[in-house]
Amino acid sequence: MVAVQRVSKVYHLYRRPSDRIVELLPFSSHRNRSDFWALRDVSLSADRGEFLGIIGPNGSGKSTLLQILSGILQPTTGRVMTDGRIAALLELGAGFNPESTGRENVYVNGEILGLSRKDLNRVLPSIEAFAGIGEFLDRPVKEYSSGMYVRLAFATAIHVEPDILIVDEALAVGDAAFANRCIQKFEELKRKKVTVLFVSHDLSLVKRLSDRAVLMLEGRVAAEGDPSDIVNRYVGHVLERERAASRVETAGLNSSFRHGDGTSEVQEVLLRNASEEPTNSFRSGERMEVRVRARFLRHAENPVVGVLVRNRLGIDVYGTNTRLQSHSFGNFEPGEELEVTFRFDCLFTEQEYTLTVATQHWDGSSQDWLDDAVVFKVAGSGRAAGLVNLATEVEWRKS
Repeated sequence: MVAVQRVSKVYHLYRRPSDRIVELLPFSSHRNRSDFWALRDVSLSADRGEFLGIIGPNGSGKSTLLQILSGILQPTTGRVMTDGRIAALLELGAGFNPESTGRENVYVNGEILGLSRKDLNRVLPSIEAFAGIGEFLDRPVKEYSSGMYVRLAFATAIHVEPDILIVDEALAVGDAAFANRCIQKFEELKRKKVTVLFVSHDLSLVKRLSDRAVLMLEGRVAAEGDPSDIVNRYVGHVLERERAASRVETAGLNSSFRHGDGTSEVQEVLLRNASEEPTNSFRSGERMEVRVRARFLRHAENPVVGVLVRNRLGIDVYGTNTRLQSHSFGNFEPGEELEVTFRFDCLFTEQEYTLTVATQHWDGSSQDWLDDAVVFKVAGSGRAAGLVNLATEVEWRKS
C-alpha cells in the first residue's frame, strides 16, 4: 500500500552563490531568490497489487514524486506512507557503483533492501538469466552499455521480492526482446499482488499494464482514473499546447476527450451494417460502415476525415483517413458540411471496441478530434485469438 498526502516539494533558486550565503547571515532580510515548486499539494494512493501508471510532459514532477516515494528526496510539506519493502529503478546510473562488478552491485543492492546473503545466492541465477548479459556480470559496471546496465538493474529490482516496485522510464533503453520479458514479468508481479508505480512515455504500455493512471501537469495531479481516458486526456493536452487550440463541444456525441482548433465540428457518427441498418453490434467478418458528418465553422482547405478503432484496453487496432486513402475534397466555407463514409470488413475478434473520429487539416493538426466517440461490439470469432480475425484457410494432407 502507498499513500501520498498533500506532498509538495520546493527548490530555492539563486542567481549567484553569494546570495545563498547572504541569506544565512543573522538578521539578514535579504531574499534574492526564486522558488520553484516541483510538486504542489499532490495526493494519491495505490492499493496492494495495483499497477498505477503516471504520465505527463517533461517537468511535470513525475520523477520528483517517485524519488520522494523511494526515500531519496524528502518532501517540503506533506507525508508519504508505505507498507512493505520498496525496490526502485530510477534514472540510469543511480544505485550501482561503476567501479564494482555487476555481481558485486547485485549483492550490495540486495543487502540494502534487507535480503540475506543466502536469499541473494538463491535468486542470483534468476537475475543472471533475466538480465542476459553473460560474462559481463563479472565486469565493472562502468564498462556496460546503457542497455546492459538497465537490464541488470531491472532484473535485480524485480527479483529481490519487493512489496512495492517503483520504475521511472527505465525500460526505454532496452531492446524489443528485453521489453517483452519485462512486460511478462510485470504480469507475473501483478499476479503476486506486488504494488507497482511506474512512469512511462510509452502510452500503449500504460494502457496495457495499468489498473489506474494519473496525469501530472505543472507539479499537480491534473486527472486520475481509467488508463485509456487519462492517456486520451494527455494526448489532447499535448496537441492543444502545441497548436494553441481551443476545445469545442457538440451536443449528442460522447467522447472521453475532445480537442481541436474549431475549424470544423463533427455533427454525427453513425455505424451501419451491410444492410445499411444503424447498429453497434457486428459479427466478425461482416461488412461495416462508418459515416462521419462534419460542419465547417471557418474556411478550410483540403480537410481530412479519419477513424481509429481501439480495443477495450485502449490499444490502437486499426486507423485510416481520407488523406491516406488518396481523397482530396477541395475548399470548404463556413456553414458547409462534409459527409464521409468508410466501409471495411469487420475482421476484429470477439470483444468490445471504441471508435475515435476526427476532422483534420492536411498537415495532420486537429480541427475536431473525439476520442472513443462510439462503442461497438463484435461477436462470432470464437475460433480466433488476438485482435484480428484473418479468416484463415487451412489445407492439409497425410502422406
